[in-house]
Amino acid sequence: MKLLPAFSLAAIALSLASCGGKEGDNASAPSGEPVAAVPAPAGTTWADTISTNADGGFIMGNPNAAIKVTEFASYTCSHCKDFAAESAEPMKELVNSGKVSYELRSYVRDPMDMAMALLVRCSGKEAFFPLSDQFFGNQAAMFEKIQALGDQQYQAIMSQPPETRFISLSNAAGFIDFVKQRGISEDQAKQCLANQDEVKKLAKGVEDATAKYNITGTPTLLINGRVIENTTTWDVMRGKIKEAGA
Repeated sequence: MKLLPAFSLAAIALSLASCGGKEGDNASAPSGEPVAAVPAPAGTTWADTISTNADGGFIMGNPNAAIKVTEFASYTCSHCKDFAAESAEPMKELVNSGKVSYELRSYVRDPMDMAMALLVRCSGKEAFFPLSDQFFGNQAAMFEKIQALGDQQYQAIMSQPPETRFISLSNAAGFIDFVKQRGISEDQAKQCLANQDEVKKLAKGVEDATAKYNITGTPTLLINGRVIENTTTWDVMRGKIKEAGA
């Protein structure tokens, strides 16, 4: 899969409109016996327990939870934005039971998505989930700024060398000012946006996930490694988590 072409703004608009989960039945929906709650270590909560894995995912909660929820999400996908808004607080409640862990993996679909994925990793794992939610909440304002550039200026940015491309794009979209207000310095943001090793890791993660799970849209949601078909809303996903024993 070739990732991050120099999309025109019209192509990006089409990409945004096309996000959404796979169609299909719910044959892969899990069912299981009720799972017992697991208390967090003294003085902590599971929702504040954040870890990472070799696949590039950030995990909230008990790393040994019986029910492992994974979401592949794009920061430029409207369905992902809606899912994040609906699920943030109830997911924390489930995670705090110790029964469920929640992993978020960036499924990068376009250059703006890549820039945001780089920036949410900039302040360490503890800030990853709050900053992700805030980027989802800023989605409409971000896209308005990018559209205002016009295709010629956007293409000029995308023709820059890889080391400066995402810095220029982030300046134009207001991302650097956005993260400066959230504790990331301008120099730190630029270093993260110029990190080509991280760009390659994120792109490789998309290729690997697409091959392994046949991902065709975002959000794509898994429970214990199994794709839950036709699920893009929290109400539906919450029911599937209950069926798994939560």
